[in-house]
Amino acid sequence: MKKKEKGQLIVLSGPSGVGKSTVIAELLGQRKNIYFSVSYTTRSPRVGEQDGVNYNFVDRAEFERMIAEEELLEYAEYVHNYYGTSLKVIRDKLEEGTDVLLDIEVQGAAKVRQRCPDALFIFIIPPSFEELSRRLHNRNTDSEEVIAGRLEKARLEAREIVHYNYLVINDKVSNAVSEIEAILTAAECRVENREKIYKGVFSL
Repeated sequence: MKKKEKGQLIVLSGPSGVGKSTVIAELLGQRKNIYFSVSYTTRSPRVGEQDGVNYNFVDRAEFERMIAEEELLEYAEYVHNYYGTSLKVIRDKLEEGTDVLLDIEVQGAAKVRQRCPDALFIFIIPPSFEELSRRLHNRNTDSEEVIAGRLEKARLEAREIVHYNYLVINDKVSNAVSEIEAILTAAECRVENREKIYKGVFSL
């Protein structure tokens, strides 16, 4: 299939513990021509995380330099740590016809929406609130106090769902990935994204 003239920016959000990382890994394995934008963060790496793969880990001074130099598409402070997205990398990928996937929380997504209104905004939710609690507990990485905070944060984040284009329910990873695939295929079929094709067919 011919490479697209311009890539699609895709913003994926959802509460902590909903399974975004698993869904993204599966999606990237199935779909070519998609680049996962690795965010910058000031938080410490978790066990098994690699610099440049899961996140670009930087100190607070370096992150604040990036803010001052306007090198970020968006950034937000979440649980006392900064998270942000490199503007240059995204621009370069989109211009070369590659889709770019961002995994960011609602605060950062709102900033992207202001600067990139043509992006696709997808929110992932669990099948139930009880299931979200179960998944957070099964990670065995946080205290009860931290989990309670994450669940309360999830309720607040849910109020922002109305600002998203699509809602995906992660009851089963394969189902969630199929729904996202369908969303991306529909976006590619938009008239404005196939203008050159139909004008070429009909010599318009």
